[in-house]
Amino acid sequence: MRRAREARGWTQADAAKRLGVTQGYVSLLESGRRRVPATLVPHLCKTLGLSPSALPPHESNLDSDRLPGVLAALGYEPFGYLRGRALNPADVLLAALRHTELPSRVVEALPWLVLRYPDSSWDWLVERAKVHDVQNRLGYVVALASQLADPALAERLRKLVERLEPSRLAREDTLCHDSMTETERRWLREHRPPEAKRWNLLTDLTREHLSYAV
Repeated sequence: MRRAREARGWTQADAAKRLGVTQGYVSLLESGRRRVPATLVPHLCKTLGLSPSALPPHESNLDSDRLPGVLAALGYEPFGYLRGRALNPADVLLAALRHTELPSRVVEALPWLVLRYPDSSWDWLVERAKVHDVQNRLGYVVALASQLADPALAERLRKLVERLEPSRLAREDTLCHDSMTETERRWLREHRPPEAKRWNLLTDLTREHLSYAV
């Protein structure tokens, strides 16, 4: 907030006027003594030109039915007809990966989050993913995103995948589709992509399934 405000040549009083709050409140937000409230996020990002990834991350328990609207607010066009509130992309990705069941259209949006917000709070996300035992899911999503990225970003994402490798879980998991039948599980064990096998995930999601891959 402070960097964005100063880049515009605004004082705290200037920013406060535009945000509809007091100068003292702006000071508290910039110093980290107050957490940015969710209700202020859209106005803050629009006024200061901030990316949602600039906001301090914290775990959000998002219901699966709220995720499409949040993704729309972050700019995901396939859900553009929905209304939602933008949140920190790292929060959204972690919340999604923690779900045992998600619609395929939501799962397909997860690599897009990585591509659209490459400066997300990765250190925080990696650690929280380990706490919730979803590092395999995160590793696969980031690996998929790296296949679609430009060379510079792809290299950064590959390094992130390497960071997740030592904590890779040996147990079998799905990509947010735990209700699949045993027949489906057997088929996927034989036909899943090599990268999914590497991350011990039962999924056939590949870059070819992603509408934004072009």
